[in-house]
Amino acid sequence: MKAMGIARSLKDNESATKEEEQQMFKMLNDALDEGFIGLSTMDNPWDKMDGDKYWSHKTPSFYSSWKERKNLIELLRKRDVVLQGAPNLVTRVNAFNYMFASTGIFRKPLKTTMIAMMDLIGDRYIYPFIGLASRSINVLGKANFRMQSPPCPFTVYYDGVDSVMFEEFPSGEALRDLEKELDKRDALINYPKFRENFKKEIKKKFAPKVWHKDLSKAVIIDCPDKTLIAKNFYQIAEEKNQHSVDVFLDTIIKYDKKIRWTTTIANDRKEKFKSLYNFPYNLISFSDAGAHLNNMAFYNFPVKMIKIVQESIDKGNPMMTMEKCIWRLTKEQGDWFNLDCGYLAKGKVADLVIINPEKFNNITENVELDAIEKFGNYERLVNRNEGVLSMVMVGGKTIFEKEQFVEGYAKSEKYGRFLEKVG
Repeated sequence: MKAMGIARSLKDNESATKEEEQQMFKMLNDALDEGFIGLSTMDNPWDKMDGDKYWSHKTPSFYSSWKERKNLIELLRKRDVVLQGAPNLVTRVNAFNYMFASTGIFRKPLKTTMIAMMDLIGDRYIYPFIGLASRSINVLGKANFRMQSPPCPFTVYYDGVDSVMFEEFPSGEALRDLEKELDKRDALINYPKFRENFKKEIKKKFAPKVWHKDLSKAVIIDCPDKTLIAKNFYQIAEEKNQHSVDVFLDTIIKYDKKIRWTTTIANDRKEKFKSLYNFPYNLISFSDAGAHLNNMAFYNFPVKMIKIVQESIDKGNPMMTMEKCIWRLTKEQGDWFNLDCGYLAKGKVADLVIINPEKFNNITENVELDAIEKFGNYERLVNRNEGVLSMVMVGGKTIFEKEQFVEGYAKSEKYGRFLEKVG
């Protein structure tokens, strides 16, 4: 976008000129000189532009070809830094571009990480397939490739259709595109042909999907009509003797974002956690909650994993040792990303978290709404783990203890530092 300008960067049929490619190359090289650890690219069509002028256009790197990225990728390889990517989650084909970019046959392997390896309810085959592909590309292709994995159930929350999950099928994308024109959106919903298409698309069994699109697993948690709370859309449809899609679309017209519902889309089978936690070619690192403030909250996924592993140890059937669990959440990732952090040693910067295992029962799947004061009290989802964190230190300074931040934290004194590449 910086090199080509906004308008040209958001067009399918536009390619960067050689001069623009060189400008991008220089910007990346300068960033790496300053200590940045790599380049992140977005190929997923769900992520869209906001604003009025380019509303609902896909983000710029979606339109860029791998040919345009070649010099950037080779720079990453040369400098031993990271390529991070989100593939096209609709077709999934270009996930192999990331895998093949990482290979090290007759060249240096490129550190490459990609989102996300999960046990999807709507696509059970993808978890073992991605596992096999990741292992194969690392062993046979001599790659340095890692998937990213959340270690807990992946539960999402929706206000009406306010979620990127609707971007993965055409009818849902059409609803999202008209988010700023509700009269037009509601007219579209009432159009019989649209409803017919929506029903067909939501029922497709073999189409690649992240969201399972099963309305019997979609539970209403808030609504002006209190009689609907705690019911799923399939139950309501049975009560009204209507199609579940018609019930769902009618409630969207009637309540828009005032109807809030939830569903788990992945990692619902705890028996799969052991293999997920021990898989050597993933990083226990994926949350995405910071990008979807009202849709998900996994800020506490490290302590969730610690709790689950500890429970398996207590039952006499350990998924792994606690030492390995802590290593996977800290030092393994610090080392892989070439960061001077993630472990305790004499002379190292003292970033420290002290956890109280006696309070593990307070680590739950529950989420709460809380306001961000500095963003005009904007509400977002948060996790609560009362008593679990006894103390947090950043750079040798205590910032949190006794269930609260220390007086003056983040108001006058600077905490933390830019984590730059080392070595």
